[in-house]
Amino acid sequence: MALSLDDDARRYLALFEDVTGADGVDCLHEEPPSDADVDERLIVVVSSGQMGEAIGPGGRTIKRYEERVDAPVRLVENADDPAEFVANALAPAAVYNVTLSENEDTVAYVEVANEDRGVAIGTNGRTIDSARTLADRHFDIDDVQLI
Repeated sequence: MALSLDDDARRYLALFEDVTGADGVDCLHEEPPSDADVDERLIVVVSSGQMGEAIGPGGRTIKRYEERVDAPVRLVENADDPAEFVANALAPAAVYNVTLSENEDTVAYVEVANEDRGVAIGTNGRTIDSARTLADRHFDIDDVQLI
């Protein structure tokens, strides 16, 4: 599946690669609904194996990027396997298992530790919503559900 990026996403990724030295695969710019008590943020999908480089020692590299884009940034590690990708999109929640069901729609059923359900859902559902968006963009997965 070919990923289509708009001009803003390409600019954010170019700056990400320039500041961090890590390869960015995808970028989502999330603007919250007007009634939500959360800020805008960027979600950057980082090439597999390059999270350490993107974060940098003590988080300095990603903080420098956040200062440049003037927004908080959430990093998701890319994966070739759809189940692993969904688990990465829900990190830092402890994901025990991801099962893909392909009937009329493709649904990823995710088993998460009870104490991490809130982390997997995120404030105002932002984490699970972004996981759904990314899973659809990268693997044509129609829905992500916690079990």
